[in-house]
Amino acid sequence: MTITTVQSRKARTQWRTILDVVLAGDSDVVIERNGKAVAVLIPVEDYQELQEALDDLRATRRANAAYADYKNYPESGKPWSELREELVSEGLLDE
Repeated sequence: MTITTVQSRKARTQWRTILDVVLAGDSDVVIERNGKAVAVLIPVEDYQELQEALDDLRATRRANAAYADYKNYPESGKPWSELREELVSEGLLDE
C-alpha cells in the first residue's frame, strides 16, 4: 500500500479526488498542516477493523497523560470511588 502526503490546503481543493484514491484502495492519504502530519484517510473497512485497537491506544494515551499529571500534581488525584464511577458511566468498566 502506498502512502500519499497532501497539504491541507490542497486537500480542501482536491477533496473529491483524494476520496476517490482512498476508496479505490490505491493509497492511504496523510494530511499535513504546516509540514506536520495531522490526519490520515483510510478506507472505512480498514478503520472498522482497527477501531478496537485504536480505542485501546487512545485509552492508554489518556491514562499515561493522567498519570503524568498526577506525578506532577499529586493533589489532583481522585478517590477510587469517584474514578470508578466515571469509568462505569463511560462504559469503560462494568458495574
